[in-house]
Amino acid sequence: MSYSQDMHLLVGIATMYYDEGAKQADIAKKYNISRSLVSKYLTKARELGLVEIIIHDEMIHPHKNIEDKIKRRYNLDEVICVDSKEPEQLIKKLGVAAAKYLTRVIQPNQIVGVSAGNTVHEMALNFYSKNKLSSVTFVPLAGGLGQQHSAIQANTVCEILGQKSGGQYLALHAPITTDTKEAKEVFMNQSFIKKVFTKAAAADIAVVGIGGSPVYSTMTKIYLTEKNNELAEDIKRTDIVGDICYNFIDKQGALVDCNWNQRVISLPLDDLKKIPKVIGVCGGHDKVESIHAAISGGLINILITDDITANLLLDFM
Repeated sequence: MSYSQDMHLLVGIATMYYDEGAKQADIAKKYNISRSLVSKYLTKARELGLVEIIIHDEMIHPHKNIEDKIKRRYNLDEVICVDSKEPEQLIKKLGVAAAKYLTRVIQPNQIVGVSAGNTVHEMALNFYSKNKLSSVTFVPLAGGLGQQHSAIQANTVCEILGQKSGGQYLALHAPITTDTKEAKEVFMNQSFIKKVFTKAAAADIAVVGIGGSPVYSTMTKIYLTEKNNELAEDIKRTDIVGDICYNFIDKQGALVDCNWNQRVISLPLDDLKKIPKVIGVCGGHDKVESIHAAISGGLINILITDDITANLLLDFM
């Protein structure tokens, strides 16, 4: 059979099967060939590009296009976007998406580090695993914000995840900040605190929120008082664009030399960068610059955000 005849046959078989919905048995009968040969011809038609199968998943996954663009633009391992409609439900949506992602990637015997915050807390509340993860350990990445905000601190998030998964969890018995940098050195050298951060530095996965400019941050609202003049001066600095694990960062994602960072009880950013999967969960137009900074600094490699924020990240210069 000549090449042109062979191609004609391929097109004819492909047309009957894909366009007309004919069964392979009917095609075999028409062309007087075996069904197995029909199957081989259909495969050959795909290999040669005569047939292109396109899966249109826009209806069930409407944000795949923007996710792929962000992934390529920022060289991220994975990007997940939620719908930005009903902005009052954004934290809930981000938490649910993060919970589903963590359920998918978590493996037995792993260590999972978690930061504090409303979105990460929502992730913990919505976490569900069909299989018990008794060998998994959840570890806090930062100290606590005090009794008034205990619900969203890292210790609480770890406890919820541990209980829901059947896994283990550690507690970090330390405040988010100390009065002086000397006091921080004392805290960080305590064996019970050092043990937690050593475990956190060995994490396989980290789930972290990303704070916006300090004026928007939950923690600065908590700690900004008339008596805390040093912090009040820090949040006026234009080089601070946000925080991750309560560490203030600049637009390159580098640690800012400021009073707060000298006193914060948190996993060092250099240790965070070494964790294989760091999932940043964050959304909102006021977080675009801080998300960009976290990505630029290599602080996260997986992003869970909303579609509007993702589009703003594409346009960010």
